[in-house]
Amino acid sequence: MGAGVACAAALAALTAVPAQAQESGQRTPHWELKETGSTGVRFRGLAAVGRDTAWVSGTQGTVLRTTDGGASWRNVSPPGAEELQFRDIEAFDARRAVVLAIGEGEASRVYRTDDGGATWTESFRNTDARAFYDCLTFFDRRHGLAMSDPVDGKFRILSTSDGGRSWTVLPSAGMPAALPGEAGFAASGQCLVSAGSRDVWLATGGAARARVLHSADRGLTWTASDTPIPAGDPARGVFALAFRDRTHGLAVGGDYRPDQTSTGPAARTADGGRDWRPAAEPPPAYRSGVAWLPYSRNAALAVGPTGTDLTTDGGRTWRTVDTGSYDTVDCTPDLGCWAAGEQGRVARLES
Repeated sequence: MGAGVACAAALAALTAVPAQAQESGQRTPHWELKETGSTGVRFRGLAAVGRDTAWVSGTQGTVLRTTDGGASWRNVSPPGAEELQFRDIEAFDARRAVVLAIGEGEASRVYRTDDGGATWTESFRNTDARAFYDCLTFFDRRHGLAMSDPVDGKFRILSTSDGGRSWTVLPSAGMPAALPGEAGFAASGQCLVSAGSRDVWLATGGAARARVLHSADRGLTWTASDTPIPAGDPARGVFALAFRDRTHGLAVGGDYRPDQTSTGPAARTADGGRDWRPAAEPPPAYRSGVAWLPYSRNAALAVGPTGTDLTTDGGRTWRTVDTGSYDTVDCTPDLGCWAAGEQGRVARLES
């Protein structure tokens, strides 16, 4: 069976309702946990390269890599980084990756590896005590951006044109003013995402309105749009974005506090983020990660501490398909969908 046929079959099984799957004799796709040996680590950073290769990053300065589908994991953490929190990681293949440590001042750093994590180079260390970096994204193997919470009333953007080897702070003239209390959430490495060669979106929360900012020129100029996702509190807002092309996108979030309800924690756009519509049947609780499924115009997964939800209609309606705890999710063209979260949890979607 060819890779494309296998992917199509797996996708059909995933998007079928349970009764249809049972009638046809299909196994319902599910998350299969992969033992990482890192139960004390929370993995909020995830970079899926394929069904066999994936990278995860998290607390205690931990970076793991698998090249055998999760059967085994190699600890490739940068030396001396035990006090850092790696909340985002972007990988180009099994050897090249860029990882972001978050925090105030010098806690925000970027490391890069070209040899599968055997060695790392620190390519950026934040020296501005007012900055706090949350997420990074790459348009291709050379061009990428990282974002910080507002400094002097505007979100700060870092840019690289050499694959993360060096970084430059972009001018702030094209960035709209931040709202009072507005910031990003370093919850899943998905508060800054890109699609294509120039378009990038930034998710916000913590203010009176939860917004999405969009740039069509790699971060030089931005426009801001309101979303219907709950806001009005430092714990509420848009936590993650996913765009399958430069027009169709999904936003998820809510209130991350477990004792608070999250009404309407999902929205969708069909015009590049200018207008956002709430989901008619949203996930039942806060969700921190979201990813489109490959080879589908309408299917996507959203994850959070209380479960995983599936949409098969482009984000209009969602249904819960798993109740395990995950913080982030990522899928690849060969249908290598991975999820990661607390207590060293990493899983791959199996059918």
